[in-house]
Amino acid sequence: MKSEMLGTNTSQVEVTNISSHGIWILSNDDEMFLSYDDFPWFKDVPIRKILNIEEPSPNHFYWPDLDVDLSREIIKNSQRFPLKYQS
Repeated sequence: MKSEMLGTNTSQVEVTNISSHGIWILSNDDEMFLSYDDFPWFKDVPIRKILNIEEPSPNHFYWPDLDVDLSREIIKNSQRFPLKYQS
């Protein structure tokens, strides 16, 4: 007998913690840390803008209020994708 998945996947990405050092997001049982040093767009913005996160496709995260797009690869390997912030 073969089991089939019924319905749609209701697992969603969510912000699980916000601290003075960065934010944590959870997607598919994988928690990822985004430090403000590596991802400065999240520093000094209202919490509601950080909490408004979407996963439009697998492993692709989007914050519409901040117009920030990041992939799991960029988050996990930020040293390979140096981000330069200009104020």
